Amino acid sequence: MSTLRFDGKVAIITGAGNGLGRTYAHLLASRGCKVVVNDLGGSVSGTDSKSTVRPADVVVDEIKKMGGQAVANYDSVEFGEKIVKTAVDAFGTVDIVINNAGILRDVSFQKMSELDWDLIMKVHLKGSFSVARAAWNIMKDKGYGRIINTGSSSGIYGSFG
Repeated sequence: MSTLRFDGKVAIITGAGNGLGRTYAHLLASRGCKVVVNDLGGSVSGTDSKSTVRPADVVVDEIKKMGGQAVANYDSVEFGEKIVKTAVDAFGTVDIVINNAGILRDVSFQKMSELDWDLIMKVHLKGSFSVARAAWNIMKDKGYGRIINTGSSSGIYGSFG
């Protein structure tokens, strides 16, 4: 049985500094894909991290040590055109987008502020739209592209509150 390869392909993975995004980045890179590792570098709640090491840089270094090619991008997913520009500037194109970025607001609906709601919508919905839209014409013009939108079980089944 042959292994699925992505040689010569370029992938953008949002929220790739940790968790599933990091796993996607490692897998695609191990199979020949060039990867744009997008991550703001904040905590899962979207607040600034106290660490001076940015998660996107860590993942890029890990991929390079494995012999792969990757670059970091720190833009918010609401600015998809900046993320796609990173892919085009570094690798000339984009073939795959994995919209994986997320933000956590672990509060009950009753206690959720409008700002919390707006941030969730900005990252989860507008972010997925923004990155896909920015990559769309490149993929359309070359007749190839894949866009994958991920979601958590909380998004499907709900959670506390």
